[in-house]
Amino acid sequence: MSDVSRSDIDAASWFLSTARERIAGLLDEGSFTEFLPPTERVRSPHLALFDLPAAFDDGMIVGRGRLAGANVLIAAQEGQFMGGTFAEVSGAKLVGLLRAASVDDKLPRTVLLLLDSGGVRLQEANAGELAVAEVMRAIVEARAAGVAVIALVGGRAGCFGGAGLTAATCSAIAISGQGRIGVTGPEVIETNKGVEEFDSQDKALVWSVTGGRTRRLIGGADAYVDDSVAGFREAALALMQRTATFDLARLQAEHTRLAGRVVKLGACTLATDMWTALGISDPQGITDMDDDAFRAVAATMGEIDHDAR
Repeated sequence: MSDVSRSDIDAASWFLSTARERIAGLLDEGSFTEFLPPTERVRSPHLALFDLPAAFDDGMIVGRGRLAGANVLIAAQEGQFMGGTFAEVSGAKLVGLLRAASVDDKLPRTVLLLLDSGGVRLQEANAGELAVAEVMRAIVEARAAGVAVIALVGGRAGCFGGAGLTAATCSAIAISGQGRIGVTGPEVIETNKGVEEFDSQDKALVWSVTGGRTRRLIGGADAYVDDSVAGFREAALALMQRTATFDLARLQAEHTRLAGRVVKLGACTLATDMWTALGISDPQGITDMDDDAFRAVAATMGEIDHDAR
């Protein structure tokens, strides 16, 4: 990075960057230490059975570093390797990081998750499903131990399936306009229900349903950021200052909010229907306004800053 100016790094597109580029740009220069780096060659034992290439980090990078001087743990999925999917090795690396944060108070009390994933790796389906379950449990245990787990979502693979569930378990979520979060990916819906139900090639539809603007407006994300390294860094720093208690009362409040959301938005069939129900005066204009204008609209909605995803 020595040949690239800080301003160039800050302006780089998060959406187009690789996982390692995101880590390098997000953290203080030279502060990142990787756990189980590619030189350790910890890779999937299963992909060779399908004549598929493996990666020496299995698409999951974990380690520690500093963000504006504050010590943090960090994990980043490489969405360009097998769609950033959860599998045996990649899942174990993330679970190990989260469990270490829970039990060792000498480690940083913040974990940053740079999620970029289509869900579970089909070639390792059972191991991948177990990995997601263990990751979610580890996040809950970490939060109960006082660790903030912050998801940053804005990659090319989106944040679907197990990744979407993982994000919903985190302390806070920052998302860009290019980011997408959902339990089921658009292609999976189309495959199982038909193009009449959901056309995965209709990008306007996909982003209006799963994209960052809708997620922010319904309370499914805590910060909406520009598609830049600087935007995500600023959001991560702001969310690190929020130290909400994670206890039974908070979970009950989340359940109440989620139940209210179903009542309020359950009959909506389009994103614009949801935006209208939320009281936005010009729902048709949400998709066309620039990021600053959108943040101004979101700032007027006082009930979207909570943990209910």
